[in-house]
Amino acid sequence: MGDAPSALDPVRLTQDLVRIPSVTPKVGACFDLLEEVLRPLGFEVERVSFAGPGAEPVENMLATLGEPGSNGLHLAFAGHVDVVPPGDVKAWGQDPFAGTIVNGRLFGRGAADMKSGVAAFVAAVANWRETTHPLPGKISLLLTGDEEGPAVDGTVKLLEWATARGHRFDACVVGEPTSQSELGDMMKIGRRGSLTGRLSVYGRQGHVGYPHRADNAAHRLVAMLASLLAQPLDAGNAFFEPSSLQVTTIDIGNAATNVVPGLARAVFNIRHNDLHNARSLEVWVRDRLDAVGGRYDLELKSSGDAFLTSPGPLSETLAAAVGEVTGRTPVLSTSGGTSDARFICHYCPVVELGLPGPSMHQVDEHVALEDITGLARIYEVFLRRYFARS
Repeated sequence: MGDAPSALDPVRLTQDLVRIPSVTPKVGACFDLLEEVLRPLGFEVERVSFAGPGAEPVENMLATLGEPGSNGLHLAFAGHVDVVPPGDVKAWGQDPFAGTIVNGRLFGRGAADMKSGVAAFVAAVANWRETTHPLPGKISLLLTGDEEGPAVDGTVKLLEWATARGHRFDACVVGEPTSQSELGDMMKIGRRGSLTGRLSVYGRQGHVGYPHRADNAAHRLVAMLASLLAQPLDAGNAFFEPSSLQVTTIDIGNAATNVVPGLARAVFNIRHNDLHNARSLEVWVRDRLDAVGGRYDLELKSSGDAFLTSPGPLSETLAAAVGEVTGRTPVLSTSGGTSDARFICHYCPVVELGLPGPSMHQVDEHVALEDITGLARIYEVFLRRYFARS
């Protein structure tokens, strides 16, 4: 990492993290680097790996600083250092793991999602600690290498492990890139749930010239999908947009034009609000498929139900910090995909605030340097305001 002062610069720390390839589930030397930065700040650092049956071990980190103060507050920050693959490296204008800075922007895989968020929070804690004596409470960093992957051996197990060791969190901020066009213009106070369905429909193969001797699985599949799409699931509510069912694949696998298929498959995904959960949606889906009739197999997998952290002290304090630094008032949103906040919500109130992320997962992923430093300032102001609560 170099000399200690550079560790307090969120741009330099982001750059150093980006230069470490850490495609899920690998973290590379990211935790080595962060431990080198955090220990001199007084953090106790614990690193633990988890692995399910037949899976590659995933390394995670819990770093803690201070003790609950007179107000008993214990704040967590959650993030990940793993990234998605860069794809076709030749399509990049910059090396995806070089952390190149061009025209005030830092390029590289993970620059937006979300090594910059981790770096900004570490820098914020370092600067806040310099001016705050004694520390009025406790801070924990929950960092994983399994957010972009199956998310099985990461935050879920890290939280279980930390709880078993006596850690209790009063609130959590997740540094995902939530801003839309300007830093701090959007905060996530919840997320939609996600349910994926894999549907296999069975018929009887036959000759297209003798359809009465066959049972066309493709026709029944189309009818089943039409039934699922016939009516909206809901109209949304005050904090969530309407739930959405999207068919993502239809697969017949029939190379012949004169054969009635005996098997047809489809995959669909439901992004749902808090009017539903995985169980209620399974009932809804099966009722409609059963009404069409015929033999089918359905595999449903939920990656998390919808959740909401109702507007209150946590979101208000973070919004005030955004306003103090940028003059903006963040929109409170539940839009977008899923994040590890869906696991954290079972332990404490959680909100998400990070950089603008329009380039995340894309070729030439990048962030503006001024946004990295601005986010660090927002986090620092938030720390001051949060721990000033009585």
